[in-house]
Amino acid sequence: MSTDILMPKATAVWLVDNTSLTFEQIADFCGLHRLEVKGIADGEVARDIRGADPIANGQLSREELDLAEKNDKHKLVALKSRHAEYLKPQKKAPRYTPVSRRQDRPDAIAWFLRNHPEVADAQLARILGTTKATIDQVRNRTHWNSANIKPVDPVTLGLSTQMELDAVVKKAAEKKAKDDKRKGIVEPEGPTLMPASETGVIEDEEPAHVEHTPESVFEDEDED
Repeated sequence: MSTDILMPKATAVWLVDNTSLTFEQIADFCGLHRLEVKGIADGEVARDIRGADPIANGQLSREELDLAEKNDKHKLVALKSRHAEYLKPQKKAPRYTPVSRRQDRPDAIAWFLRNHPEVADAQLARILGTTKATIDQVRNRTHWNSANIKPVDPVTLGLSTQMELDAVVKKAAEKKAKDDKRKGIVEPEGPTLMPASETGVIEDEEPAHVEHTPESVFEDEDED
């Protein structure tokens, strides 16, 4: 059978209950074993499944059903379900970037490399509609326009939405956290300051407090 039946067991339940088709015809149409269909008829299989009308959902014509009921050798020919296209996994088309904005891709790549180096090149290529070769060129400063590339976030450039950007960054951060945990790397909870002994900076001692009296002030003036 060239067309897959949606909800095959539910369809078989309906055909058993509402038609005079043979077990073989129903099994062939629904892609089931004959014994499964017999089990449905005997109430041993799919007892809790509600029947699905293949005529109502566009998988079988009334004329085809009538023909099969009159001839037990006739194999049912399924119609293409109007729901099938919606249930098929949709292949994501490559992101299209208008020609006027393609020159902005290097700026967006530079922004990611500076602010979110944890984002993988494959993720960058998908969200920006670019190639790994271009990403490498920006990273290694071998891009033909390297002198003019400035980091600018992709949302500002119109290359992605804020939701897409947040999703990519979140996914990359979670992956990095898992990798770090597996390697035993623990990130500090917040920024910390290095002690003076490590920075090489020696703090000046606090000057001793000197009390001045009127006599000492005049003594200093006399010395001058």
